[in-house]
Formats: sequence, structure tokens, C-alpha cells
Amino acid sequence: MSHKPLSPKKSCDLLAPIEAWFELQGWKPLPFQRQCWQAYLAGESGLIQVPTGSGKTYAAVMGPIAELLAEPSPCLRLLYLTPLRALSRDLALAIQRPIEAMAWPLRVGIRNGDTSSYERGKQLRSPPEILITTPESLSLLLANPKAPALFSSLQVVVLDEWHELMGSKRGSQTELCLSWLRSQRPGLRTWAISATIGNLDEAAHTALGDGSKPRLITTAITRATEIRSLLPESIDGFPWAGHLGLRRYEDLVAALEPGVSTLLFTNTRNQAERWHQCLRYACPEMEHALALHHSAIDRAEREAIEAGVKAGALRWVVCTSSLDLGVDFQPVERVVQIGSAKNVARLLQRAGRSAHLPGGTSQVLFMPTHALELLELSALRRGLAAGLVEERRQPNAPIDVLLQHLTSLACGPGFEPSQALAEVRTAWSYRKLSDSDWQWCLRFLEHGGDCLGAYPRYRKLVREGNKYVVVEKVIARLHRFNIGTITSNCSVTVRFVRGAMIGHVEEAFISRLKPGDVFFFAGRQLEFVRLREMTAQVKTTSKKSSAVPAWAGGQMALSDLLSRHLRQEVARCARGELDSPELQALEPLLRRQADLSRLPEQHEFLVELCRSREGSHLFAFPFEGRFVHEGLGFLWAWRLARLRPSTITVSVNDYGFELLAPKGYPFEELLELLGDDLLDIEHLAADLEQAVNLSELCRRRFRAIAQVSGLITQAMPGQAKTGSQLQISAALLFDVFHKHEPCHLLLEQARREVIEEQLELPRLQAAIERLASSTWLLQRTPRPGPLAFPLLVERLNNRMSNESVLERVQRLIADASRAEVGSRDAIN
Repeated sequence: MSHKPLSPKKSCDLLAPIEAWFELQGWKPLPFQRQCWQAYLAGESGLIQVPTGSGKTYAAVMGPIAELLAEPSPCLRLLYLTPLRALSRDLALAIQRPIEAMAWPLRVGIRNGDTSSYERGKQLRSPPEILITTPESLSLLLANPKAPALFSSLQVVVLDEWHELMGSKRGSQTELCLSWLRSQRPGLRTWAISATIGNLDEAAHTALGDGSKPRLITTAITRATEIRSLLPESIDGFPWAGHLGLRRYEDLVAALEPGVSTLLFTNTRNQAERWHQCLRYACPEMEHALALHHSAIDRAEREAIEAGVKAGALRWVVCTSSLDLGVDFQPVERVVQIGSAKNVARLLQRAGRSAHLPGGTSQVLFMPTHALELLELSALRRGLAAGLVEERRQPNAPIDVLLQHLTSLACGPGFEPSQALAEVRTAWSYRKLSDSDWQWCLRFLEHGGDCLGAYPRYRKLVREGNKYVVVEKVIARLHRFNIGTITSNCSVTVRFVRGAMIGHVEEAFISRLKPGDVFFFAGRQLEFVRLREMTAQVKTTSKKSSAVPAWAGGQMALSDLLSRHLRQEVARCARGELDSPELQALEPLLRRQADLSRLPEQHEFLVELCRSREGSHLFAFPFEGRFVHEGLGFLWAWRLARLRPSTITVSVNDYGFELLAPKGYPFEELLELLGDDLLDIEHLAADLEQAVNLSELCRRRFRAIAQVSGLITQAMPGQAKTGSQLQISAALLFDVFHKHEPCHLLLEQARREVIEEQLELPRLQAAIERLASSTWLLQRTPRPGPLAFPLLVERLNNRMSNESVLERVQRLIADASRAEVGSRDAIN
């Protein structure tokens, strides 16, 4: 039933309780909040984008609450979706605050993976009027036969932090859930909330579905962000990744104040562990006011840390993206970003954790981990000043998510095929789903497709009347245990011998440990005792160790937007326009680069050639980001080796790539022979497939797709599979499909994801077109310069040796310094 729009007078009457509560707080509703309330009561749906800490939550929920108060009914009316379980508690407290203060007859419930089975059952028997949940828990509700009754009176869905969900399969999962809810409740309104996204209109249509007319509500509120850099006293002429990091801990400690509540953000969990360990030893007086927070630490401990920050008991917290989103930490006064954020939106999000209230000024202290990150910070400053943030693109109709969604519906109320297809096509990402792909999905779920029909566990759906349902209880139970689109390497639970749980680390790390080995995790020095059934038993120890777990997926690449700004910064340096503190600090390094080689303008493409004891080097600097350089580096290596066969090693970072060939390899001659063919676009896809061993990349990608689609299962009730077992299962299925059904849609999806997401083919193609129209600067250098040196170190990091990376880097620096002195002596 469609919602009937209200007259302005009726809307004002409905909003009277809301206005009364605001007045009780001594607040005055902001104009954008009033706009949201009026738009909701007028029957509209839309997207709210305002800066972090400006009151978005009350803008989204107070209109619906006003309606609930006017038309009381003891059933679920407002569904609030959040991407993080950690946000649920804060959202519940924020919504309960006016309810309790005004004694409104409304109940607020939380339903996620942490909710007890008793509470979940209670919510089904007597639903709260307002339910806060996650996409995974919503999918699980749809897999319950009671779902139609539970959502029969639903009036509105609020999507919190939509920029975080959009652009991932969790966003696709949310879209499909909403498509089913809208089919049950045609008048359902949807409001998405976002703080940092560049493509607002597309984001709104993705949230509201195909055919929607979203209302976009923005505001002129600007949130001031003050960024200060911890500049080193001198910049080494040979920068390398991490060399300004932990070695400069004393500078960071001097800048921190014990009385100032501070979040210290790193980009990876491994970095967070190391910095926490460093600060712990450097500042023993902060032992009880210092904490570590990341997603691998046990939930109970994370909650205790969050409570400690809010209470003011914890002053410094080293964290990762686990605290990026809207957890309300009003006591936090300052944010430290260790290393480049690589992304304008990410920096804005993290900056918003400080002074998290309307009108607050975010304080950010930037700690570079290597010299060239100062270039990135200068680029970030200009990006923020221009008001630009990155765009997010939703995956295009991922089949694995659709298969999971259909199985969920079949476990719950069941679905009629033609009606379900119409529902699915209302989801923005699936609006162009073809009839043939739909029929393939049904055949795959009902019969196991062309290859798996002989195995009952793959014949999941049964036709009963005009509906598809799951009748096997084992299949339904197993599916519910595996709902979700987040896949990762298998993790091992870390637990004290006496029982208390600490967190999770990857199986690959634990498999390298022997009993008695010591490692640092969750802020503790731990000794490995034994591994039992995917649980690592440990005990505390006073033995010292520098071993820290590493987790897959830790590397971040420069966003497309930041890459463009970075090239502008390099061009300013080439013109001598050192107009920011960061560029001025880099002046000695930039001068050395200009002396040895060149600094490119925006229309120029710098390529350096040099020789060393290791062989012949080619360094190229497109400044396009790590992932683009990975594809470009392997493409060049393959095209050069096709003309002159040889073993060529590829090393990449965010600024460029290195090709290392044996001594005497004729890079310069081959560059002249190939000419424009080196940047040929016409055969890009075919050449890239040969260059990067696309089949192997697809095989690895297929494992995650197989998990999401339900082909393989990670979580079994009462047991767990190891990573090797999952990989073997996925590899067998990949080979079977590749041999007997080469057009299998999940194989095609794996290939598409590798090309579009991992290799970023559209961005790679745009980069090649830009480079093809650029003026080449081919420089022959006597030794690697400041831009090239980090690429040497990147390669050393991935090579086995009896020397440590630090020892090898120091030897390279000494060799380069001697060569430079020799050159000056020869000139004199």
C-alpha cells in the first residue's frame, strides 16, 4: 500500500513531539534535518549527504518516529541497516535517548551476529518497532519462514554509511534484500545516509532501486579539518617504504599529549600491532591509557576499548579501519594518520572521528612512513580544499550473491520464479539481468547445473506448486550458517590455555610457528603452546620477539582521484613551485632527483634506464597507483620478452614500476623498436591475459565466489575447515567447470572480477591512453635516483636472503653514496 502524503499542517502536528525533545536538549533542528522529516512525511525516499558528526542519524529517524507516535502499532515499522556491528550499540543509544526522555511507547532492538538466540527468538515473537541490524542478519531473517509476517507492517528502511556498503558485494546483498522487502511492502520508503561519496545520484538510485525518484538532501555545512605534518629534520635522499616510520617514533611521542584523547590510524592490522608495541615500550607511563583496536581482536575486548574511549579512561588508541565509521567518540580530540590514507574519502572519514559533533573542527596529525608520502599529503590537502571525494561503483549483477539470495528465500517463504525475477530486476545493479542468466541460476540451484547434478547437496531447490523451496533441513541449516559476502583467508582462534579468547589470526601465520615460539598480538607478548582444532593455545611470556601476524589484503593503492592530484604535485615540483610545507621539506630529495634525472610535468612520462651489479633496470613513473602499475609492469615485461626472450622481474609501488633484466639486456633498443606498440590498446586484454597468467588469478578469485554462492562452505556447525581444504574444494570445482562447462557463469564472474577489480582494466586502459599521448622523458642514469630507490626496496622485501631488508637497504645506500662521491670527484 502506498503512503499518502501529508499536508504541511499535518506534518507540523506530527513533528511536535520531535520539536519538543529538541527544545528539551537546548537544540534547534538544522535546516537539512527539517527537510528530511518533511520529505519523509510527504512519502518521499532519498539520500542524505552531510559531513560526519552533523546529526544525520536524527535527520533520518525522527520523521519515521513521528509517524510511529501518531499511529502506534506493536510491530516492526522501522528497519535500520548498518555496515558494522560496532555501530549498532551507539545507534541504539542515540535512538533510545529521546524515547526514554519523552517516555515514547517505542522499543528498539539490535539483531546481529552477537545477539543471543533467546533475544533473536523473542524479536520474532514480539518484534520491536525499531530494529537495528546488518545486511548479513537481514539476509538471515529472509531465510526464515516467518519473514513475511515479520515485515508485514514495515514502513521505512534506513541505510547507514551507504558509502561503505556501496561498491562491494555487501551492497549488492542489501539491494537484493530491499527488492524483496519492496515487493512485500510497495509503499516502503528508503533513506540512505552517506558522508563521503562523489557520485551522489548513482548512489541514491542504487539504494532506492530502479525506477525510483530519489530526493537528494545536502547541506552547506562545512566541517573544518586542520592537518599538521610531522616533518623530519632532514630528508634522506634515498627514500624507501617505511624508513620514516618506526624509526621516527620519538618524533611522534613528542607530538602526542597524555591528556589529549587521540586515535592513531594505520592502514593495516600488522602496522597497528607494531606501532602499539612501539608506543607501549616508549611510554610505559601510558600502559593503562593505551590500547589497540582492530577487527582481529575479540569482540568483548573491542567493546571494552570503545567504552574506555567514551569514558575518557583510554587516551591513546592505535587502530585500523575498524574505527573508521560513525562510532560516536565525542571525547576524541585528535586523529593521527600514520602513513598515507591513499584516499581522500578515507582521510575525511577518519578525520571526522575527532570533534564528532556539529560545528567541530577535526584535528589531524600526519606521520609519514617514508619521504614520498609527503607528496601524497600535499595532494590530499589540495583534494580536500577542492571539495572532491572518490566515487563508488556497485558490482554489476554478481551472480554469486544472487544465488545466495535465492537460496535464502527458498529457505524462508519460498519464491515464485517469474515474480522473483521481477523483484530482482528492481535492484539497480540487477536491472539488466537477462532471461538466460536467470534461467541458468534456477537450473543451477535446482539441478546442480550441467556438472553437479549427480550430487544431492548441489540440488538445493525443490519445486512445490508454483514455488521453489528448500526441503532438506541439512541444506537449509548449512546455508544459514554461511550467509554473507565477506570472505577471507581461514582464521585460527587465539585463546589462552586456560580458556579466555584473545582474537583471530590467519591460519598461514600460525602454521609457521613451533611450540615455544613467541609473537606479539593484541598488545600482548604470547608464547605458542599448541594448535588444536583450529584453535591456537597460548600463554603470556616475558620472552621478547618482533614477530607480528600479517593479514592478507593489507596493501592499499592510491585512488584514481588522488593519483590525478599527485601528478599535479609532481608537476609543481618540476616547475619549482614548492608552495606547501610538505613540498618544501622534500626540496633536497627533489633537487637530487632533478640532478640525476628529471621531474615530469603532467604531459610527460618519465622512464629511467640504468645498470647495476644486479643487471639492467628500467624504471617507469606513471603515478597511477600500485594496482595499475602491476598490470602495466607485467604487460611491458611480456611485450618486451616476446621480442627478446629473457627473465624479467617486476616490482611496483604507487609511483611507478621497475623491470629488472639480466646484464646487457637491451631495454633502450627494444623501446625504440616497439615504439607505440608498447602502449597498444587494441590488444590490451589479450596481451594482459598472457602477461599475468589470468587463469591462475581466476582460480584464486573463484574460491571467494564459490563460498558466497554456496558451492563450498567455510563454517560448519561444530567444526571448521582449514584454508587448504577450502582451496582444494574450490580448485576441483574450478577444474570441473573449466573442462565440462567453460561458459559457467561463476567462471565468467571470476574472470570479470579479476580484470575489472584486481587488474582495474578500465583504469589501466585510461592510463595507457594518457601515457600514449604524453611526451616521453627517457633518462639514462648512472644509478637509481630518489624516485627509483623505493622500487628497489619493494623488490628486496619480497626476496629471501640471509641479510635483513634493513641491512640490504643500508648497503644499497652506501653503494649509491660512494658512486655519487666518485662522480663529484671526477667532475672536479
